[in-house]
Amino acid sequence: MDVVTTAETTTTPALRTIDLRGRHLSWSELRAVVPRQSPQSLESAQRAVEEIIEAVRTEGAAALRRYAQRFDGVVQDRLRVDPAEIRRAVEALDPAVRHGLETAIERTRAFAEAQRPADARIEVAPGAVLVHRWTPLRRAGLYVPGGLAVYPSSVIMNVVPAQAAGVGSVVLCSPPQKEFGGLPHPTILAAAGLLGVDEVWAIGGAQSLAAMAHGVTDGDDVLEPVDTVTGPGNVYVATAKRLLRSVVGVDAEAGTTEIAVLADDTADPAYVAADLISQAEHDPAAGSVLITHSPALAERVAAELAVQVPLTKHRERITTALSGPQSGVVLTDDLDASVAVADAYAAEHLEIHTADPQEVAARVRNAGAIFLGPYSPVPLGDYAAGSNHVLPTGGTAVHAQGLSTTSFLKAVQIVEYSRDALAQIGDDIVAVAQSEDLPAHGRAITIRTGG
Repeated sequence: MDVVTTAETTTTPALRTIDLRGRHLSWSELRAVVPRQSPQSLESAQRAVEEIIEAVRTEGAAALRRYAQRFDGVVQDRLRVDPAEIRRAVEALDPAVRHGLETAIERTRAFAEAQRPADARIEVAPGAVLVHRWTPLRRAGLYVPGGLAVYPSSVIMNVVPAQAAGVGSVVLCSPPQKEFGGLPHPTILAAAGLLGVDEVWAIGGAQSLAAMAHGVTDGDDVLEPVDTVTGPGNVYVATAKRLLRSVVGVDAEAGTTEIAVLADDTADPAYVAADLISQAEHDPAAGSVLITHSPALAERVAAELAVQVPLTKHRERITTALSGPQSGVVLTDDLDASVAVADAYAAEHLEIHTADPQEVAARVRNAGAIFLGPYSPVPLGDYAAGSNHVLPTGGTAVHAQGLSTTSFLKAVQIVEYSRDALAQIGDDIVAVAQSEDLPAHGRAITIRTGG
């Protein structure tokens, strides 16, 4: 009996409660009170990642091999994956998994192609033409995590929008796996093969982002530097993106996953509990947050968690995540207050389980992706909805957006004026240039117009 009691205790999560009822908090106060990862873990990650980036920059392949042995338990020979291994992985792929991946590719590609913006052209005055032209990046570096789970879905989420944008070349990095002879997981290789990607390197974590940003030479293999790096990962990957921004473009800080469920008393507590669990399954540091003005719903969800968590395969990991400071229940006075909390939390994934989810969603400003109603759970978006699951975390959705086709495009502004059009505005330009004490700017106009 003692053993059973201990097991029940360790597998029943205790979501902490943040009771905001009767409190009128400012935006900054709301941002400070919602659940987050502990600052200490973020500070520790930054120190470690700074060291990794510098080692890869100065030592190259030698540092990558050292980190593979240290973090992955792998002694590497060749860092780049032989394209023949990718072809073999496709051939060996389980037919049911292949069908699932191909379905996800089809829907994700349809949405990604629809996201490509049109060029804009305007004639602001006779002979004064401006063009906003979108151009694809030359080369993109795509990261697919390993660790506690296998993510062929992340291959799709990275590669498809890059291809839809027309990126010239892509390189994919994923951690080496000891059980697969130092190669990335074969399902990840197979997903790359299904998408026609043949440049894959067995490099994981923050060191892979440093390698793609700075470039690496390993014997006859050369990993050319990329123009942008994208993809999800843990806190170390997210920190590497932050530190590499001055070297290379990044998508967003898509770090350790999180979910917020904004719900009223119409929500099904079994569904809400299952969805909180689904994201807690990713990582002990994952965040699962329920935002509601219904204390009765919060109690029913807690009861469902007590039933569902012990039945899960990864119950210890889930319990740790749900019990951590990054998770919890936020009780509010009403639906308006819940929306305000959701905006302040700025969730990577926001589910809305209310009587009118469309109306509530229209009022939400900050979220990576929003899932409406009882039949649009986050795992749908993780795999095959057609949306992208590489999304901003840690509250960065207040200024960042999820990975999309536009993440691999940049806009070039084109200016073309005729002589008459320049002359028409010449006096205005000269006047402003003189006010800025930059007379040569004005001279560059008048030498053309005779003014």
